[in-house]
Formats: sequence, C-alpha cells, structure tokens
Amino acid sequence: MKKLIGILVALVLTVVAWWFSGPYLAVHGLSKAIEQRDTARLERYVDFPRVRSSLRAQLNDYLVRQAGPDVASSPFGALLYGLGDQLGGAAVDTMVTPTGIGAMLQGHVLWKRGRNELQGGDAFGATEPARPLKNAEHQFEALDRFVVDVQRGPGEPPMRAVLEPQGLRWKVVDLQLGMSGSP
Repeated sequence: MKKLIGILVALVLTVVAWWFSGPYLAVHGLSKAIEQRDTARLERYVDFPRVRSSLRAQLNDYLVRQAGPDVASSPFGALLYGLGDQLGGAAVDTMVTPTGIGAMLQGHVLWKRGRNELQGGDAFGATEPARPLKNAEHQFEALDRFVVDVQRGPGEPPMRAVLEPQGLRWKVVDLQLGMSGSP
C-alpha cells in the first residue's frame, strides 16, 4: 500500500514539475532557435497562424484608432482604411512565417555586420547572435497561460509573448506589441 502511494505521489510530482517547467523550456528553446537562426526549430515553439491572426487584429485596431472617428463617415477615409488594412494584413501574413522570420534574422546579421558588432572583432568572423529574450521577464498569469515581457527601449511598453500549452508542448500563441492607439 505504501509503495502504491509513493508511486502515485512521484507520478503527481513528475506531472506538476513537467507542467511548470514546460514554458521555461519553451522559452529557452525559442531563444536558442533565434540565436542559431534555425527557422525550422522555431516552428516547434510558435503557433504561426494564431500569432498572425493576433497581429492582424492589433494592426487593424491601431489603424482605426489612428484614423479617428471620422473614417466611417467619409467614403475616402473608408477606402484608405481598407487599403491600409489589406497592405498591413499582407505584410503580417508575409513576415510572420518561418521564412519571414528567417529573412528578419538575416537582416539582423547584415545590421550587426554593418555596425561592426562581430565576435572577437574579426572582420570575417560571425556576428553577435540575436538575443531578444536575454533580459526578458516571465511569469504565469494562469495555469495555462505564461507571459514573457521583452523590454524594447526606454519609455516603450514591453512586447509580450503569450505561451499556452498545445498538446505536450508550450507554444507562443500571441504577440502583444503594445502599440499606442492615441493619434
């Protein structure tokens, strides 16, 4: 009887440890995938369709707030808003893919090379890897919601990456850019 209780307690503790370590392991894997510019591995940690949907909604909200309340009353304003929505949505759909992220990471390499931020100061050496999650703060908001706050710059709100469990893995399902809506 004591062995059975011991086994059940060990099993429960293992499941709890797995659950609470899952998002930390996902953030670590995501960070390594970004540093190594491994877009295939990045797909393991990001739910791209949900992130695209979220970013499109944020962009639409931002455009409506910037346009002001007079957009709906003006046919020209509504036309411009529709055009902005289509162009912005197409940009989000293109960039928030493994290929788009790979292109941005390659742009990061060119930027670092142009600024002479190279490992060891060698002109032919590798660039310093991207480490956007280096000083990130993370916490559980709920048992099934983990948030990573990434500081962008002084005076700017942090970008938030929201992770949720999907099957046996935790994945980024939302990026909250903190775009201000006041015109």
